[in-house]
Amino acid sequence: MSQFTINIIFVGLSFALYFGIAWWARAGSTSEFYVAGGGVHPVMNGMATAADWMSAASFISMAGIIATGGYAASTYLMGWTGGYVLLAMLLAPYLRKFGKFTVPDFIGDRFYSKTAAMIAVVCLIIASTTYVIGQMTGAGVAFSRFLEVDNTTGLIIAAVVVFFYAVLGGMKGITYTQVAQYVVLMIAYTIPAVFISLELTGNPIPGLGLFSNHIEAGIPILTKLDQIVVDLGFTAYTADVPNKLNMVLFTLSLMIGTAGLPHVIIRFFTVPKVADARWTAGWTLVFISLLYFTAPAVGAMARLNLIDTIYPQGVDAPAIEYDQRPDWMKTWEDTGLIKYNDLNNDGRIQLYADSGLGAAELALAAATTEGGDVAATTAAVEEAKAEHALERDGVFVDRGWAGNELDVNADILVLANPEIAQLPGWVIGLIAAGGLAAALSTAAGLLLAISSAISHDLIKRNLNPNISDAGELKVARITMAIAIVVATWLGINPPGFAAQVVALAFGIAGASLFPALMMGIFSKRINNLGAIAGMLTGLISILVYIFVFKGWFFITGTANFPDTEEYWLFGISPLSFGAVGALLNFIVAFAVSYATAPPPAHIQELVESVRSPRGAGAAIDH
Repeated sequence: MSQFTINIIFVGLSFALYFGIAWWARAGSTSEFYVAGGGVHPVMNGMATAADWMSAASFISMAGIIATGGYAASTYLMGWTGGYVLLAMLLAPYLRKFGKFTVPDFIGDRFYSKTAAMIAVVCLIIASTTYVIGQMTGAGVAFSRFLEVDNTTGLIIAAVVVFFYAVLGGMKGITYTQVAQYVVLMIAYTIPAVFISLELTGNPIPGLGLFSNHIEAGIPILTKLDQIVVDLGFTAYTADVPNKLNMVLFTLSLMIGTAGLPHVIIRFFTVPKVADARWTAGWTLVFISLLYFTAPAVGAMARLNLIDTIYPQGVDAPAIEYDQRPDWMKTWEDTGLIKYNDLNNDGRIQLYADSGLGAAELALAAATTEGGDVAATTAAVEEAKAEHALERDGVFVDRGWAGNELDVNADILVLANPEIAQLPGWVIGLIAAGGLAAALSTAAGLLLAISSAISHDLIKRNLNPNISDAGELKVARITMAIAIVVATWLGINPPGFAAQVVALAFGIAGASLFPALMMGIFSKRINNLGAIAGMLTGLISILVYIFVFKGWFFITGTANFPDTEEYWLFGISPLSFGAVGALLNFIVAFAVSYATAPPPAHIQELVESVRSPRGAGAAIDH
């Protein structure tokens, strides 16, 4: 049986399960569409929240970024896990006690302002749309490989699948579908990792295998990986981070972004009681930790396996001939996510850190053939050659290497890992189903958050308060369908790979929504003017900072500065600016609030009430 057939069987069976659940649990009211009727058990809700959380970024891209970034990429693990602790302790039970459907609901009532609610809607839509780009990108990567189609076609297929079960089922259908998706993705993630850990270290637990000895080399696997990547001109895998400030701010951005993400917060309205909201957060951490404990090992072992594939006799011996490359590499080349350019015409694949020479050579070739600044690209090539000659005392030049020749998209490493390690075909089919489950589950949750913000917070609460329940449900489904189309288009032209795009979304949520939620719960003095000024400050500051380096509205070629550390303000990356935006949000909100009148007495009483764990009912529309 061919690998393609095996993939179709695994993916087809998992989709049949999702569609069946979506039909069985389809929403018949706005309460079921928005919060699954408010009766989900905490354990099941924890599992669904974990699936909602373990997105394409976690399943597909996080191990990829750890594989390429090493120790520096551990910030993703620390930030996302720490964020859930914040959510469980500081937000979830209080928001559940408040009893509304959505985050803008809370902000609008707590700050007694439709304007505040509308700004929250804008913040929610921007953060969720940015986040969903990463999910659609990841889904496109998975579909393109395992259905053997191009990346754009894969994205369109993913959109059709999400459209069916998300638009039909709403939160009710999504919840039970995500429980199934959690089981699928965890089995798919864990089994290949166990196989690979056994193969490389003899330890069946990947998290422990990462600190075990490599079977062939007889030395710790991280020591071996350090030696190999340094020999190829890369930074040591376990090297410390030179910019500690940026690392700390990035971790904080991910933490507060996690706590402020609306599609996660809304899940805590689906349980009956405040205590259940706390239990949901606890169970979610348990379910998430199973993957997060494994991810660093998957990343490190994927990097090691990839290098061993290119240099089967060691990095000091000749690299593999291009014509002898394995089948998995040929298949991924068809998707465009692996690219090879024989810069020195020796028929072999050189994979190493080349000081940018390979990219400069390609830019010069493009400028020459397609029109461009030939003089500037020629100068860039000469500069890169000079740096290249200094790498490892000229070893790379002596070998006749004219630049790095293999471009591997970081998003493919988890999906390709079983193939690289030559695992059985059924394992590859399993990880195909898991990768798709991860991307689609989070995409559905985000699209629901966008849909509810528009149909409930914008239309029901402000533009047309008299709309019927059936009419609001219809608008919610239409809005979600439109959001899917927009997300698909943005997924075709993303501003980075999945984990980077997701990090931007976390920064936006952390800078705009998290401070408003925290001040709304824990400060009786913050008024409507302060909240509005703070949210606008946080949102505008981070968007401007991101657009300056990533391109305005993520449009290619519109960036004002190169996205490199020498141009960042105080060395702060756009991915890390969420913490700075949040600080500005807090400062402005407190300054404006204390310069103006305090909130009305009934609002201050509301804040006191929200802090009390007693007296919470079901999520309601009031």
